[in-house]
Amino acid sequence: MRWPANITIKEVGPRDGLQNEKVFISTEDKIAWINQLSSSGLKTIEITSFVNPKWIPALSDAVAVATGIERQPGVTYAALVPNGRGLERAFAADIDEAAVFMSASETHNRKNINKSIQDTFPVLKELVQQTLAAGKSSRGYVSTVFGCPYEGRVELDSVIRVSETLFEMGIGELSLGDTIGVANPRQVEEVLQVLLKRFPAEKLAMHFHDTRGTALANILVSMELGITTFDSSVGGLGGCPYAPGASGNVATDDLLYMLHGMGIYTGVDQEKIFAASQYIQEKVGKPLPSKSFQAASSQSGCKLENT
Repeated sequence: MRWPANITIKEVGPRDGLQNEKVFISTEDKIAWINQLSSSGLKTIEITSFVNPKWIPALSDAVAVATGIERQPGVTYAALVPNGRGLERAFAADIDEAAVFMSASETHNRKNINKSIQDTFPVLKELVQQTLAAGKSSRGYVSTVFGCPYEGRVELDSVIRVSETLFEMGIGELSLGDTIGVANPRQVEEVLQVLLKRFPAEKLAMHFHDTRGTALANILVSMELGITTFDSSVGGLGGCPYAPGASGNVATDDLLYMLHGMGIYTGVDQEKIFAASQYIQEKVGKPLPSKSFQAASSQSGCKLENT
């Protein structure tokens, strides 16, 4: 079959979507939004980041959010952890999955983590080992896989090196990030053809930003090559504080519209995602980038197709 029968969507809106917003969303509103997402059929929601609040003020209420949500059975509640202190807070908040992160490009890694790539490895290894010892799952993120805002093109050898090292640490899944949304389908194919010779498709996820409108096309190519897990953000919220010009993640709404129209099962209720997009759009006070959401919103009493 050209297309997979099932796709797993990992929602990153509450973390990646909000981390760069200028308007602070109240803790109560974040909790209410995550509760909406929990009832939509999503199986993994990345709800916050336990970074130092002075670096990401938008997520300074991480513990309050994580402990305030209504957890649904079968849903994994994940969070980003940068260091030992962040991991302690994540454990205190009873996070199900801790995600570690680094970049494939040296400059972005220094801007984002304040360390060289080589110096980042031992820090993340300790985090992964502690996470696994606590009986929780560990995920890895590699940023700037397809391009860096500071260095431009990123060597594939660097992506391979970082990916191999993270898997050696014991992570269960690796998310490959197009942090600034520069990837095109041919580039995605070339990178994945190399990486899939080293890592099984079921251990890889793709994390596309839609800065230049190519995210869905890149997802199609990824699916053709056997990838079945994708990160996305409700409404297309998002952006990286350390990647100038980066826009939001591919919109969960648009991804669902495409997949459901193709007859691919996700288990996610598109109407509930639409309602969650409407809710958070009102809170951030600006239109969301999602094309399918805006198209539906423009029609009074609209019902989304392909649900």
